[in-house]
Amino acid sequence: MKKISIVVPLCNEKESLPPLLKSITEVMGSVGKDYEVIFVDDGSTDNSFDVLQQIRSQYNANIRLYRFSHNSGKSAALSLGIKEASGDVIITMDADLQDDPVAIPEMLQKIEEGWDVVNGWKKKRYDPITFTLPSKIWNFATSVLSGVKLHDFNCGFKAYRAEAAKSLDIYGDRHRYLPALAFWDGFKVTEIPVPHHARQYGKSKYGIGKFFNGLMDMLTLLFLRRYLKSPLHFFGLVGFVMIMLGGGVLGYFGIEWIITGSMRVRPLVVLSMGAIIMGIQFLSFGFLAEMLIHMAPKKLYSVREKVE
Repeated sequence: MKKISIVVPLCNEKESLPPLLKSITEVMGSVGKDYEVIFVDDGSTDNSFDVLQQIRSQYNANIRLYRFSHNSGKSAALSLGIKEASGDVIITMDADLQDDPVAIPEMLQKIEEGWDVVNGWKKKRYDPITFTLPSKIWNFATSVLSGVKLHDFNCGFKAYRAEAAKSLDIYGDRHRYLPALAFWDGFKVTEIPVPHHARQYGKSKYGIGKFFNGLMDMLTLLFLRRYLKSPLHFFGLVGFVMIMLGGGVLGYFGIEWIITGSMRVRPLVVLSMGAIIMGIQFLSFGFLAEMLIHMAPKKLYSVREKVE
């Protein structure tokens, strides 16, 4: 690897920034590689960007700063940082001093061993149980649903080969699932324990609401992964089943009417007609979705390595 990019998304972390940058420069000085640090201010209201501008001049390192006009979310900040990164390896970490840069050399070693993504695992956490318990449940559910055996998906401390990081579509709350997205794209993912420290300044942005949002996002990703390229496979199946069930019930009553010569309008007849109509609607949704997918830009592949 020739160059390392460190991407740090942040929001209202002005007290943490000076010691964080000092720690990063000390560790990267021992690594002995060319590097850059990219800070992305996600609409801070506490003068974090002013602090970054003040301390930037104190270091000889290549430090680049970006600031959003308003709070756009961690995924947006990571997306911009990764897009602007010029290193062969991209490291992401939070700005709250809970991630310790001392783990960077071990992450780089894993990358050199051939892994594409190295996920940090806060094996020993210094957070209250109101954070750790929901996090364990969420990580277990995510591991089972995604098929990626990791302990700490939500850890922001990760290392990527540039090809892996830049292949990811990061938006919404997808930052929680980047290892799974990379794994689904065929990249090799591993995990190492990383030091974790208690928060010294500010307050956590994690809440119980994000726990449930995370599970819903995981189900959404699983659905999109399976049916995004062929939505008719889902809508068509549902529509076909509803049409067959409704048609079968109507057929039964039709035969009864032929044999007996009389027919009463029963609730089941109305429901079966409704099922047929809904089935036709599902099929129509499927065809419309196929047309939209056909018209939209397509991501057909992910490049893992390039030799020129």
